Amino acid sequence: MTNPERAGGPATGLSETETVRTLLRMRATAGREHEFENAWRKAAEVISTVPGNIRQDLMRDPDLPGEYVIVADWETRAALDAFGRGPRRDHVTTALRELRDDADRHTYQVLHTLSGRGSAVRILVTTTVPAGDEDIFEQAFLDVAAAMRGVPGHIREELLHEPGTPTYHLLAEWASKAAFLAWVQDPRHTDRTTGLIPYLNRGFSRRIFTIAARPPDPVAELEPSASPPTAIGTGTGTGTGTGTGTGTGTAPVPVSGRREARTSIDVLVVGAGPTGLTLAVELARRGVSFRLVEKSTEPPSQADKAIGVHCRTMEIWEDMGVVRAAVDAGIWFNGQIVMINGRQTHRVEWNLPELPYAHLGLPQYDTERILTDRLRTLGGSIERGVALHGLTQDASGVSAALSGADGTQETVRARYIVGCDGAHSVVRRELDLSFNAGAGRFPQLFMLADFDVDWAMPQGYLLRFMHMTDGELDGMLVCVPLRGKGRYRMATMAPPRIMAEAARTEVPPGFTKEYEPPTLADFQVVLDRLAPAGTTGSNLRWSSIFRISHGIVDRYRVGRAFVAGDAAHLHPPAGGQGMNTGIQDAYNLGWKLALAVSGHAGPGLLDTYEAERRPAGRAVMDRAVRVAFTDEMDNADEKAQFLDEMQMTLSYHGTPGVGEALGWEAPERSPAAGDRAPDVHGLTRRGVGHPMRLFELTRGTVHTLLIYVDASTTEEDLRGYEKMAGSMWQQFPGLVDIYLVRDLDATSSPGVDLPVVYDTGRTFRAAYAPTGPCAYLIRPDGHVGFRTRPILTGALEDHLRAVFGGGDQASR
Repeated sequence: MTNPERAGGPATGLSETETVRTLLRMRATAGREHEFENAWRKAAEVISTVPGNIRQDLMRDPDLPGEYVIVADWETRAALDAFGRGPRRDHVTTALRELRDDADRHTYQVLHTLSGRGSAVRILVTTTVPAGDEDIFEQAFLDVAAAMRGVPGHIREELLHEPGTPTYHLLAEWASKAAFLAWVQDPRHTDRTTGLIPYLNRGFSRRIFTIAARPPDPVAELEPSASPPTAIGTGTGTGTGTGTGTGTGTAPVPVSGRREARTSIDVLVVGAGPTGLTLAVELARRGVSFRLVEKSTEPPSQADKAIGVHCRTMEIWEDMGVVRAAVDAGIWFNGQIVMINGRQTHRVEWNLPELPYAHLGLPQYDTERILTDRLRTLGGSIERGVALHGLTQDASGVSAALSGADGTQETVRARYIVGCDGAHSVVRRELDLSFNAGAGRFPQLFMLADFDVDWAMPQGYLLRFMHMTDGELDGMLVCVPLRGKGRYRMATMAPPRIMAEAARTEVPPGFTKEYEPPTLADFQVVLDRLAPAGTTGSNLRWSSIFRISHGIVDRYRVGRAFVAGDAAHLHPPAGGQGMNTGIQDAYNLGWKLALAVSGHAGPGLLDTYEAERRPAGRAVMDRAVRVAFTDEMDNADEKAQFLDEMQMTLSYHGTPGVGEALGWEAPERSPAAGDRAPDVHGLTRRGVGHPMRLFELTRGTVHTLLIYVDASTTEEDLRGYEKMAGSMWQQFPGLVDIYLVRDLDATSSPGVDLPVVYDTGRTFRAAYAPTGPCAYLIRPDGHVGFRTRPILTGALEDHLRAVFGGGDQASR
């Protein structure tokens, strides 16, 4: 190739031979590689819309952490120059400027492009297996093949057996001989092949063959194999275009007749409601290969039961990058008003300035739209019209049978599967899970609708109108405000004619299509009885009959399969508890699955999902059932009750996944291991011209260690913390961010090589109540994973090894 900048000026015209390619070499700031990669993905999404841009790739040097090459192809040099002068170029420079140390760009004219796989090679290894060890050997091969996914240059593995003999042949395909030899010469390669080493040590032969040529082989795409390696992320694009994507896994291959496509990914997510979308976003943020399938061919447009987005969910959405879109689309709930027999009994205000976010009103179809858009920016998508029909699992993964709306049959091989497929979950059925003591059903049927009302009630309040006769509830109307003047979601008991008919038939839970939707007149009868005098309804948009169920499964995990959201627990639709709980299920599971598929998870990490989330789901369900037909004011402390409802006080304290080492008694008001880590405002950092929040440090996909120091901290202590941080960065590279939080009176030590933030307003000290030097490990889901005071390095490192599986050994 020649560089036109050095050989006579720009190319012109539109022919393929005058395509130009830019190579921009960059070195990311140490410890910020994940931020760098995510920033590039966002910028690339914008640049892909620039006229003349053909494709973009981000390549990483596996031997030099932090070294990247950004590759961009353009139709002409003129198109590239126009981009360089345009405002969208700032999407690259602005996004990456603070995350890189240096950059060097070259532009080339593309002379020739050859289709094909390049200088791929096949490695043939022949060995013998002792009689009786065949099954063990074959399982070891499957485990090693799974561990090889994502190794740079590795394409696939096959195992052949000579019938009637103890001889086996391992066939491995690599992108090049150099890639294979580089892997072999790296002593760490033995960590991935441990299971086969006892058999290879007995003696084996190895030969390398270059693939000189091969005809097109459509059947080859149908073989179960690991996805080809990519530079960043593990997903592959679909179709014949030139764009690349990350995080969407391997695309399904259309087939006909009885032939089945077989593809291999890390995680199969079944169900694209709020829970499944949250999990997909969390996996995509971490570069995990996955597929998100949904049997419905169209997204929901109106009739859904979740409206309220809890304060805790809003914090989660801030981390996920969707909170601004949610705020723009929703309305804030100011509080709740309860009226009994026409008299106001409660008025609770929900605006608490100490919380990062208030309670948001947002219909579920908007929630799904926002999460879908976020997934798309990360390179993911929903495969609609794809249904799960069955699954089997073994020690190395799950085989799932899928079918498309067009009749396509497909078998997917995944390392894990997560059922987010709702109340009628196929995954739950296939795992033979049942709701604890069966799913309970409320005897009443309810009618729901979206319409406008004309009344003098204050705006922005959730309203509950109730009627009691002789101490018994005989009428209830719940009104949830929606965006638009006087617009509400109304829920009340179904009219007598429908209740009488339902008593003679079996009505399943959920929205019921067996009955004609209720009319505006049906709701007006309820308004006349329960709402303020003169209230009139108008502009009915939709209505439906609904039955409420409640229950929770005994187990959230069976082997490599998990359930989350309504597949695991059903709640009465009181304040959107089910949706918010499901989102938190996915947020808890996502980072743990990502560590597991990357080889960084301790042996018990995935078990902590059930240990943490099932008690949380049970507590939310029990309370929702208990207060469903009451005035909901079951706590004398209204603020405490609101925080409980918003799941702000939910804690995993005492579960196996969290821990603490306390040399002396901690103040009761300090967050314990498992608690939500509170945000802190007013932190400062040298060179930053505005106050900072603690959430700015803890936001992202890795753990964050906060080391607090005050006037009692000595210079020797600081050196010890610096040494501790260096050891952790070496043992757990890219998995823990570490910051020194310095009190105003702490000893100044500019020589300590740690990022420092200053508790200028002593807001950290107020929120975390430290009594001397201490450390808090904040998990990616925002809960305290470990705390220690005084700082006990050994206990902290033991906890990290339990989470990550033994330090740097787990990452190989």
